[in-house]
Amino acid sequence: MTNMSDSMPAPAPAASDSRLDDPELAARLRLVLNRLARRLRNQTPADLSPSLTSALVTIELHGPITLGQLASCERVTPPSVTRMVASLETLGLVRREADSADRRIARVSLTAEGGRTVQRTRTRKTAYLAKRLRKLDESELAVLRDALPVLERLLQDDR
Repeated sequence: MTNMSDSMPAPAPAASDSRLDDPELAARLRLVLNRLARRLRNQTPADLSPSLTSALVTIELHGPITLGQLASCERVTPPSVTRMVASLETLGLVRREADSADRRIARVSLTAEGGRTVQRTRTRKTAYLAKRLRKLDESELAVLRDALPVLERLLQDDR
């Protein structure tokens, strides 16, 4: 005699249970955030790669910053950060100066043009999002507002 439970498929979840299991939620969230991040990256100036844009913003937030600190913040190797800073210097967006206490250490800061570039990039990205948000109704906007603290909390462990 066969056990009926072995041959019968598992019952489908009740229609009222619309929750996703954690792996599916994580996968969908990853996909949406990656696509949104890619679209936002496309709003940067054509001559700046995403990694150069990220370094420029990090320099704005933490500068003047040493190359080692920048490499750590950007999670790249020292040779990579040296190439990035050289590219940003060539574009006139950052300046490298020797540390006053230890001349072997170089500190990087934004030039006026670098600051304007960061601001223009932020403005373009915000305008991109604002344009898409205008397509949502008030209840969808409320859902996003309520989700923001949760999304921000997901990033707290990375600080």
